[in-house]
Amino acid sequence: MTIEKKLQVAVDKELHEFLCDNIDKLNDEWFAGLTKSEGVYGSDDQAVIDVLKEQNKDFHVRFCELFDPESPLSYELFEEWIVEISKDEQHLMTPIDDIIDEFNRTETLYLELLDGFVAEHDLCGKETLSYTRKITSAFNQIIVWFTRENAKQAEFKLVAQQAMILELSTPVISLTPDVALLPLVGDIDTNRAKYMMDNVLEQCAKLSVEYLILDLSGVVIIDTMVAHRIFNIINSLRLLGVETILSGIRPEIAQTATQLGIGFNVKTTHSLKAAVERYILK
Repeated sequence: MTIEKKLQVAVDKELHEFLCDNIDKLNDEWFAGLTKSEGVYGSDDQAVIDVLKEQNKDFHVRFCELFDPESPLSYELFEEWIVEISKDEQHLMTPIDDIIDEFNRTETLYLELLDGFVAEHDLCGKETLSYTRKITSAFNQIIVWFTRENAKQAEFKLVAQQAMILELSTPVISLTPDVALLPLVGDIDTNRAKYMMDNVLEQCAKLSVEYLILDLSGVVIIDTMVAHRIFNIINSLRLLGVETILSGIRPEIAQTATQLGIGFNVKTTHSLKAAVERYILK
């Protein structure tokens, strides 16, 4: 190793030690300059604040290691941290632009800290530029990485929420050992109708019911595709030995079904009350 290279390694080590020595200062300055906003940055819950500080300190520990000339690791240091933060419920409730702003503000803190190190060691412009580029490049890569992972986790959460909404929107309620109720409320789109097919058949088989009251009093509009899916559900239930009773069909829906030539060929009642009286209170 040349003398010039040895001198460079020595400076690198000093910078690494300098950054490590200032981790607590970086963390305190970051939190002191934090602007209250939505999500995790606006929380007044001390437990959330303590976790946020610990998460931020963990970031600094990992970031400083990027400047250790003896460390073989690089951005692999951030994989666990990025995945953990992107899954964190508090961060998922925080606008992504606010999180990116905090990354940028943290980058500024490092550049200001570097200015102090450069002045103290009287480094040349080339060395200063090299360290500056290393900081900015690292933050750019971390931001891109985090943004992708955050979007992925947000998508996972959205899919899970949609699945829960679908499940709650098509509840099969056991009324007696032989009779169950499926009350439908609101719009029934193709996706909901498809889920309804799978869920209703499974639940009716599980409950071993003989009658399913399908109440449509809370449904205002049913298009052709949804009407056909309901028709298929009724036929599939018939194959399982389950008789379907339609209750509460609105006049406009009955008229639409007739115009479309869709005949459900099932027992009907004008209201849920009438269905209960006929099949449960009989």
